[in-house]
Amino acid sequence: MNDAQLRWQCRRGMRELDILLTNYFENDYLQASEDQKQAFRELLALPDPDLIGYLLGGQSPPEAALANVVKQIRNRPQA
Repeated sequence: MNDAQLRWQCRRGMRELDILLTNYFENDYLQASEDQKQAFRELLALPDPDLIGYLLGGQSPPEAALANVVKQIRNRPQA
């Protein structure tokens, strides 16, 4: 999947998710390790209710790599 496709997948139709995912993609994704990039791609493949729970609801994914990326996204300063 190329960067344009990933950027498009960051758009979920819910403003809060869009902001969180797009900010991470634009500011952290390119510098991330290959494992972190893979985890972010896996995160984007999840259904919106799961993303909402993880990014906005304080839940944590059971997979350590996904949980790490979720933590990075949550802790990222928002503009």
